[in-house]
Amino acid sequence: MLTAFSRRNGLITCLCTALAGAALWPNTTLLAAEAPDFGEQRALYQSARDALADNDTDTYHTVREQLQGYPLLPYLEYSVLSDRLTTLSQTNSDGERTDGQFFEIDQFLAQNRDTYLGDRLEREWVAALARENRGTELLRYHNPANTTTELTCRAMQANLELGDYTTLADADRLWNVSVSQPNDCDPVFEAWMAEGFLTPDIAWQRFSKTLQAGNSNLARYISTLMPARERTLAELYLRVHREPERLRDFDTLGADNAETREIILHGIRRLMSIDAPLAMLLLQAHHDVHRFPDNTMTEHQRMIALRLLLQGFIGETESLLRNTPELVTESLVSWILRDALRSQDWPRVEEWIGRLPDDARHSERWRYWQARMLEQKHTSETDAQAQALYRQVADTRSYYGFLSADLLGIDYELQDTPVAVDQPQLAALSTLPSIERARELYLLGDEVNARNEWQYAVRHMTPEQVAASGKLADEWGWHRNSIQAMIQIGYWDDMQLRFPLAYSDQFASVAADLDIPPQLLFAIARQESAFMHDVRSPAGARGLMQLMPGTARETALGAGLRVNTADLYQPDINITLGSRYLAGLLDEFDGNRALAAAAYNAGPNRVRQWLRRSADNPVPMDIWIETIPFLETRGYVQNVLAYSVIYGVRMGEPIPFLTPAEAGAEL
Repeated sequence: MLTAFSRRNGLITCLCTALAGAALWPNTTLLAAEAPDFGEQRALYQSARDALADNDTDTYHTVREQLQGYPLLPYLEYSVLSDRLTTLSQTNSDGERTDGQFFEIDQFLAQNRDTYLGDRLEREWVAALARENRGTELLRYHNPANTTTELTCRAMQANLELGDYTTLADADRLWNVSVSQPNDCDPVFEAWMAEGFLTPDIAWQRFSKTLQAGNSNLARYISTLMPARERTLAELYLRVHREPERLRDFDTLGADNAETREIILHGIRRLMSIDAPLAMLLLQAHHDVHRFPDNTMTEHQRMIALRLLLQGFIGETESLLRNTPELVTESLVSWILRDALRSQDWPRVEEWIGRLPDDARHSERWRYWQARMLEQKHTSETDAQAQALYRQVADTRSYYGFLSADLLGIDYELQDTPVAVDQPQLAALSTLPSIERARELYLLGDEVNARNEWQYAVRHMTPEQVAASGKLADEWGWHRNSIQAMIQIGYWDDMQLRFPLAYSDQFASVAADLDIPPQLLFAIARQESAFMHDVRSPAGARGLMQLMPGTARETALGAGLRVNTADLYQPDINITLGSRYLAGLLDEFDGNRALAAAAYNAGPNRVRQWLRRSADNPVPMDIWIETIPFLETRGYVQNVLAYSVIYGVRMGEPIPFLTPAEAGAEL
């Protein structure tokens, strides 16, 4: 189903039907999958959990008897067993084991085989046996398909203690890595070395991996395990790592061999970050002596070319790529093209679009910019060519497609085609034990375990089942999973599942209070968290709209509110503060959504800095966005603007891709 819009009196009017309502499903009228009603047992389950927490075993056993058939009964059994793992793994008072002592463990693992919880208890049980040095039992339960590095090493050690040295042959894959391994592996590695498995080649491989990963202390230790020849080379490697300029001294590098060539190339990679022109000169000079393979030379020349661009040697890089076209990549040419766009040097734009690899040149991005370039020639022929390119790009649901549609004054194409799922598929999926467990955990607020259960289930599904899981998650209001399902199967045309109207009441209320577009709020939340309210980023941003605690406190203070970090996981609070922060950015940047979105992602100080840089030579809005220095922020702004259009359709309140003020801005 294609979705189109037309502009009337400066507004966009929806021409399609059922945009904000239920999706149209092929070949069937699909009702919500009927999930079993576990409401009464859900309350009993919570009572049983409370009884366990209070150590009230009588109440626990009484309530537990009423939970037969409830999906989360294994979680109660797991809780009981998990608390007793240390006791179960110990011997009796005589230092012996009794037959059947592990009956409860065996029973639980048998009943919960190939489940998230079964795998979890299995790992924890093996770890408990390892702590008690119960090698024989550890080997019985250790599952190589469900293990950790520590447990693998403990299993190897248990075999050694039983006189079985055959497993040592597998220890090299544990030792030959770029990081330090757990202490539990030390006895295994010592035995492995004592048996002569550590060869100079393996030692060199690990040394090289470790140093290239930047772990020079570990690399230095590994060098002490090498024979004299390799140790001397390793010392040279370390010196070049610290001071890559040493590559100028050809005499210190010694004979031409594989190790020396590796040292030189490592030094080149280190040097290019400091002095790319020197790195290029030395690469060629050493190539004249050592004759690196063609693919190795090409790879390193491309890396240096990027560093040349980053260090401001743009003209030199252009000459390099003109003279050696085999070095051309989309990333290098794109960098040059953005520099040309920034200065609005359209002949240069034309040249470098022509030098793009074919697949990149035909992408939406560069077809759009080819059309923009052709427009600058102001001839009837080039105008017609530009119009044809715009029409091609406008046929896509994308940032460049919407830009092109605006320039042509034609309707947006959303290409909204719901994924095909039938009722029997949905019904069958909803009764899978793993899905039932995930739903119950979700309804009980245990979203961490709910996600774990869901992900464990989905990874074993067919694409058809994953598609059904996306629909099921959407019906349950578990929107992150519906979005992820479409990503997993690579299906991009179901707007309901990919762009859910989550927390619509909260967004509508705060948008009205702050007089900002609700479509923009939806777009920001969709881009930031995919509506996962309890997510935390590696940088520390929290919640639906991914607020940093400091920003949240400052915003709350301005509104006369007090919040702590934990409050940011509450949707109402996060939406309120995130929207207030965004409203402040919109005020600062004169209502320009692109600038506000850039500031939301990269910080207002950076946006102010970028605007100051372009103040003397302002550029149109599309060029400013295309030349945002940060790749992440560039993609962020483009997504937010495109998502705003899509959410306008989903809400039944269409909006233009760019407002007249935004479209006419010179920044």
